[in-house]
Amino acid sequence: MEAVPARARAYVACVAVAALLCLLPLPAVRTPWWALALLTAVYAGCEQAAARWRFAGTFHPVLLAGAFLLPPPAAALVALPGALLSPVERRPRGLRRIWRAAQLAVSVWAAARVHGALGGRDAVVAADFPYALVPAGAAVLAFCLVLSLLDGGILALAERVPVRRAWRGLFLRSLAPVAVHGLAGLMMAVLWRSPYGPVAALLVLLPMFVSWWVFAQYHRERAAHQATIRALVQAVDIKDEYTRGHSERVGQASMMIARELGMDDARTEVLRFAGILHDVGKLGVPTRLLRKDGPLTPEERRVIELHPEYGHEMVRGISFLGEARAAVLHHHERLDGSGYPYGLMGGQIPESARVVAVADAFDAMTSTRSYRRARPVGAALEELERCAGSQFDPRMVTALVRALSRHGWHPAVTADEADEAGVPPPRSSTAGRPGVRR
Repeated sequence: MEAVPARARAYVACVAVAALLCLLPLPAVRTPWWALALLTAVYAGCEQAAARWRFAGTFHPVLLAGAFLLPPPAAALVALPGALLSPVERRPRGLRRIWRAAQLAVSVWAAARVHGALGGRDAVVAADFPYALVPAGAAVLAFCLVLSLLDGGILALAERVPVRRAWRGLFLRSLAPVAVHGLAGLMMAVLWRSPYGPVAALLVLLPMFVSWWVFAQYHRERAAHQATIRALVQAVDIKDEYTRGHSERVGQASMMIARELGMDDARTEVLRFAGILHDVGKLGVPTRLLRKDGPLTPEERRVIELHPEYGHEMVRGISFLGEARAAVLHHHERLDGSGYPYGLMGGQIPESARVVAVADAFDAMTSTRSYRRARPVGAALEELERCAGSQFDPRMVTALVRALSRHGWHPAVTADEADEAGVPPPRSSTAGRPGVRR
């Protein structure tokens, strides 16, 4: 969003105007100013602490407590100072601050309106449970819905995400975490109105901060994992220039197969890692062999066939990879036992390796290499089906065919493919044993 299109700036301006309109009735509304000031100060302090400790996201419990305690214009004001004063890393910083402040103000205003319309403030004062959960839940839904609508718009206009994908999944992804923050905000509001007062209400923030800190640590660890994998893949891409981008595409295809097979999100992510890292062992293979245009000698082929073992040695100590390590070692095994490095057969081959084997072969066939041009997707799938049962697991082939028929194949264009005119024509002398060469 550094070079922000004019239409995105206009969109931000419209949302900012909407936020100002939400605030306009404030002088005429009966507002507990001391409560507004305290909530505003607490939210601004939380945002500063989050920036200092590098937490991800916004601390919504205070905003939602404001929506449960204050009239809509006052609740909208709670977000403004914290959002406008919080540090912003990327440019344009001023526009980003205005966008964040306006987005939050409009969302909190909508939540407060829904909460008040359903009698939520009376339920909070009376601590009327379980009825108090109804207006609070509706307010959380409104908050999430407005946030998602506004986020989708900025993705489409500023980040140039296709319109049909801009809003996909935003609401559902935000609902669970915001619902937890909504419960904390409701607890704050009830305690605030109780004889224990605001001090007791603010104590609710302590466990929320602890959980937020744990969540932030998880994201930092995940970012470190991604950086480790990215560095290894970049090293492979630099060494084997003809397969640049291959690792990411195999990761994408492995993920599609895993989802089609109904695997959970955690295992799907591990299989994506497996696809991305399957060729990391090529770092141990002489570069001259990886870039050789002519046919390989039997000795040279044996050297290249050591790359799964090299790769396994490289990643065996990375605990978060889990079963991806087995896929790195065994992705060149074949169901009929003629693969390498150990000649495993059928069910002896780990499931993760059978997934990656199909994804690897599919991308190898649909990408231009030094020894041949890319095949059409349909032809590649026909070849996979022909080799199913001997070289590949038929379940994995069927899963890939179904996934591609549903979602299509949209790989990133790599440097070698963009310069396809400079790639030598196919050389049949490089073909190995029957089946798919990768």
